[in-house]
Amino acid sequence: MRARLLPPGEPLEARRRLFFFCLTAPVILYVLACAVWPAVVGLSYSLFRYNLLRPQRTAFVGLENYVALWTDPSTRTAIFNTLAFVAGAVILEFVAGFALALLLWRDRLINRVSLALLLVPVTVTPLATGLIFRALLTPDYGPIGYWARVLGISSERGFLGSPQTALATIVAMDVWQWTPLMMLILLAGLKSIPSSFLEAAEVDGATAWQRFTTIIVPVMTPTILLALLLRVIDASMVFDTIYVTTNGGPGDATNVLMIRAVKEGLEFFNIGTASAISALMLALVAVMASVFFVLINRYDRKAAP
Repeated sequence: MRARLLPPGEPLEARRRLFFFCLTAPVILYVLACAVWPAVVGLSYSLFRYNLLRPQRTAFVGLENYVALWTDPSTRTAIFNTLAFVAGAVILEFVAGFALALLLWRDRLINRVSLALLLVPVTVTPLATGLIFRALLTPDYGPIGYWARVLGISSERGFLGSPQTALATIVAMDVWQWTPLMMLILLAGLKSIPSSFLEAAEVDGATAWQRFTTIIVPVMTPTILLALLLRVIDASMVFDTIYVTTNGGPGDATNVLMIRAVKEGLEFFNIGTASAISALMLALVAVMASVFFVLINRYDRKAAP
């Protein structure tokens, strides 16, 4: 009866596709307007020598801005600091998050209370986190920084004022804030593992380590890759915490690509150079995301029957 109500020559599948297209059209338009179009404009600016203070001198220079990035010591340092920050922060967050997820795996009251408390750092904005830690680590009056200086643990300039410890301190701040998020994602993956798998392995005499390596890790692989991908992308664009604590200093010790791009664009008004740095960041994120997608696809093909 319902088939007779459809217009002749218009199958149900075609109307379903049109319906779903209408649902997704606003999202597609939003992405095009807020993500794709700004990226295209930024890429076009990166091919010009464009300074807002001297707009009449704008000229097409091709890849000259990109070549200048590799010859600029400050930009090379920013690339190294970005990669070092991403590697250090994500690895520590993954290890600590996985350990906490295993500890909170069992559904007990103390675990639920602990989970709620551990998620508090995630609710704090990165800007507020930077301000809080800057106050805590100030060597003159900070509760942590003062005693660390008095006891000789840090230099006279504090953890954030020393080139040897500034980047490691920023990494520790990021670990404090985002380890709970990593823990939450991994905990969701752990809870999706059928208990029958582990019970059968335990009956067969498998040790806790054997159950972890042969059951938990293989089943958790897609979740692990997803958690790592999300944190790698987010850590690659770190800005707020560094901006309010060190602003890239001392020297270039905490100068990352996002800080470098903001300084070039909003302090020196070199829009062409800032756009080239942003394009480089986009390329780095795309490469890292592609690696994770390849790993996920390989796992899916391997797990497919």
